[in-house]
Formats: sequence, C-alpha cells, structure tokens
Amino acid sequence: MDEQKLLERFMWLSIAASVLVIGLKLVAAWVTGSVGFLSDAIESTINLVAASVGLWAIKLAAKPADDNHNFGHARAEYFAAQVEGFLILVASVVIIITAVGRIINPQPLEQLGIGLVFSIVATAINAGVGIVLIRAGKKYRSTTLDADGRHLITDVWTTVGVIVGMALVWLTGWEILDPIVALLVGANILFTGYSLLRGAILGLLAETLPEDEVATVKSFLADYSAAHGVEFTSVRTTAAGRQRFVDLVMQVPGQWTVDKSHDHADAVEEGIAAALGGAETIIHVEPLGHPTTVGPMTPQIPPVSAD
Repeated sequence: MDEQKLLERFMWLSIAASVLVIGLKLVAAWVTGSVGFLSDAIESTINLVAASVGLWAIKLAAKPADDNHNFGHARAEYFAAQVEGFLILVASVVIIITAVGRIINPQPLEQLGIGLVFSIVATAINAGVGIVLIRAGKKYRSTTLDADGRHLITDVWTTVGVIVGMALVWLTGWEILDPIVALLVGANILFTGYSLLRGAILGLLAETLPEDEVATVKSFLADYSAAHGVEFTSVRTTAAGRQRFVDLVMQVPGQWTVDKSHDHADAVEEGIAAALGGAETIIHVEPLGHPTTVGPMTPQIPPVSAD
C-alpha cells in the first residue's frame, strides 16, 4: 500500500477510536454524575479534534514542492502538533475550572460501578490505538502520528487515574476525591500540552536530527572518506516532518574532473539516504585543503575524515 494512504488510514483509525471512546466516557459521566469522568471525556474530545487536524496535516504534508514551497509542505505536521498542544492546554483549563466548581459545590455520585466498566473499555481502546500510532510514527517518521499516539497514551494514564479515584470513591464514599482526581487530570494534560508545543516549536526552528541519526551520517561519511580519499566538512542536518535534510561540503583531490566529483557526490547522496532510510542531501564540492567558510551563527558538526 502507498505510504501516504497508510498514514491517512492510521489517522482515520485514531478518529474512529476517539468517537467511540468519547461515547463511552460520556455515558460513564452521565450515569454517575462524576466530574472526574466528565474531565476524562473532555480530553478525549480534544483527541478527536486533534486527530482531525492531524489528518489534514498529513494530507497537506504530502503535497509536492511548488513555486511557493520549494522544499515541500512537510512542516505542516508541526502545525498539527502545535494545534494539538494548544487544544490540550485549553482542555486542561476547562477541567480545572470544572473541578474547582465541584469542590465548592459538591454533588453526590451514582452507579459508579457501571461508570467504571465503560471507562475501562475506553481505556483499552485508547491504549491499543495509541501504541499502534506511536509505532507507526517512528517507522514512518511522522510527527503527527507520534504526537497523536502519545496523546492517546497520556489519555490512558489519565483514565487509569480517574478509574482508581472513582474506585476509591465507590469503596470509601469520599466524594471529595472526585474533583481532586479531576484536578490531577487537568494538571497532567497541562504538562502534556506544553511538551507537544515545545516539540513542535523546536521542529519549526530547524533543530538538528537526533543524535543517533547524526552519528549514522557521520559513520557513513567517515567510511566513505577512508575508502575514496575525500573529506567532509560543514555537515549540517535538520528535519521537516517526515523529511530529513543533510547539507555538507565534500573536498576532493584537485585533479578530479567535474564528472568524477559529480559521480561521488551522487554516491554520497544515495548512501546517506540508504543509511537514514530516506534523506535529501545537498553537497558542495571543493578541492582538498580549501578553506570552508560557514556563517558564524550556523551550528556545526565537526569535519568528518578517515582519521
């Protein structure tokens, strides 16, 4: 199956799961009157909105480069992660306000046993879909799938906390635990929203690739340098959604022809793409020993050579 269609199907899976989970949690909140269950349902509603935005972002990110976007539209996935993070922050505020109101004006809870059953089923669905999305996000280097999967897993732990709290209310009759649990839920997803926003902003700031991927690039370049008598300097890396970019200078013996240098540049581009599982590499060719000038504000990876 085409990778793009597969990613879209993952997002449709997330949307379908969110709709089902929202229904289950709303029923739990309705039959019990619990603000803890209600806060959990609110978070799942945010999951649905975020998944819908994520689907849009994945579709947009797949559009080819054009005159206004020479490097494609891959950064749209970071926008989706920002929207999701912002929505989580909004949900946390709503939950906290609702919980404080319930502390001030407590209300009795009913049929907690039935509510717990619905909530446990919803948790199992979120856990399964969340794990699938995170694995797919890593496999296909999709920021959107990874963010959505992590959000679902956060929702799982949130619901586990709610279940424990409601079970304690059911066993002890301490109804004050209900809004307290809701407050903890709000604080937890407040941190989650902050983490998602931070990751998306760093992506938009063209952060370097993860350390393990940078090490993979450097290892390939060192091996190529030793085998072919060339050196690499000014190696820079970044990512845009699922796309990886590598920019470097390749210094070659001065007597090489343009054709020979070009052939080696092609080989390096193909080698890096194979080592990373996909990458676009831009190579500037210079004669060995030529001083390489890079702007003072440009972060550098040390020169890579056979030594």
